[in-house]
Amino acid sequence: FELGVLMLTGSRIKQNEFDALVSFAFNVGLNAFSKSTLLKKFLDGDFSGAAREFQRWNKNGGKEMLGLTRRRASERALFEGKSYKDAMAEGLKYK
Repeated sequence: FELGVLMLTGSRIKQNEFDALVSFAFNVGLNAFSKSTLLKKFLDGDFSGAAREFQRWNKNGGKEMLGLTRRRASERALFEGKSYKDAMAEGLKYK
């Protein structure tokens, strides 16, 4: 997944963005990630738009899943530059 994310994003990715996107791609799959609006916005340089896209991926079978909501909040926080500890705490805010 790391190599796949690097191939899709190129060399201009920051470590925190890379970490978040690898977690995301591992969960949704590289194929889904490669076709996502999240990746498109990232490649277009719309980083805040890309960050907002994480929360769109919190459903399974059309139903919102608490675990995915938490995961996406954590990935977004990590993507935006929060520490790993703070990013994980961000996900735990959802009950």
